[in-house]
Amino acid sequence: MPPISEEKKEKISEQILHYLFSIFPKQIFTSEISKELARDEEFMKQLLLELEKKGLVLKIMKNSQGISYVRRLRWRISNKAYDLYKNHQ
Repeated sequence: MPPISEEKKEKISEQILHYLFSIFPKQIFTSEISKELARDEEFMKQLLLELEKKGLVLKIMKNSQGISYVRRLRWRISNKAYDLYKNHQ
């Protein structure tokens, strides 16, 4: 399978941000994001980690009782990115 170009990765990252914006402030698992956008979970996780480095998404590593997730991660759009999207619309 040929590698995905940077341009396509950027477009998919935009789709991720748009989806997280549309469900804000809900926190959602990687698997649910990949199912919604019809992409591979590992690929989505890689893109989400890149978005986290840019400060556009936040990784949630604990549930509401404060117990750390062992094998799962939840995500939400950062407040900075939410404000930018909100002002853009």
